[in-house]
Amino acid sequence: MAFGDVKTPQGLKELNNFLADNSYISGYTPSKADLSVFEALGKAPGADNVNVARWYRHIASFEAAERAAWTGAPLPQLAGGKPTVAAAPAKPAAADDDDDVDLFGSDDEEDAEAERIKQERVAAYAAKKSKKPALIAKSSVLLDVKPWDDETDMKEMEKHVRTIEMDGLLWGASKLVPVGYGINKLQIMCVIEDDKVSIDLLQEKIEEFEDFVQSVDIAAFNKI
Repeated sequence: MAFGDVKTPQGLKELNNFLADNSYISGYTPSKADLSVFEALGKAPGADNVNVARWYRHIASFEAAERAAWTGAPLPQLAGGKPTVAAAPAKPAAADDDDDVDLFGSDDEEDAEAERIKQERVAAYAAKKSKKPALIAKSSVLLDVKPWDDETDMKEMEKHVRTIEMDGLLWGASKLVPVGYGINKLQIMCVIEDDKVSIDLLQEKIEEFEDFVQSVDIAAFNKI
């Protein structure tokens, strides 16, 4: 990690360059090192530092209790609230004896560890997503309920219509609308859950009040 004071433009730029190739400040999962830098920044950076902004939104998506449970050690320079991250230590000089260098032996172990961490992250994301309530699809429907003639008792008609009860059906406001020759039609609003209520079945149930209802039409249908 080679970036300085994240409160300064230079330090922020260096952090942005670091996060271009790294998902987290240390390792493959969020840790207290990420929390140190997150708290030092204090707020999301501007759009010029796109990598820092992406990382900041990701860390902010975790709840406080989740961040408190992260393992690892905070960056020493940030533990006291000082927004400075030490530059990377100088690389040790290459050893003269190549016999001590294992070019292939650790690859399998690193791949297995990376795969294990990946699976843990996928499982954690799936568990978090499963806690979110499922979106219930609803629709707002305006019905035109037409009587036989001007002698039909419209109040009684509406009373009968509202006796219809279905899981996922909620009746709303209503009004009488003139259609001519002294005849009014009943316009009545309802909200339905799409997976539970069939609008065709609802129309059929209303038309069963054949002493009052001549026909039922859909005046408006809108997804909520």
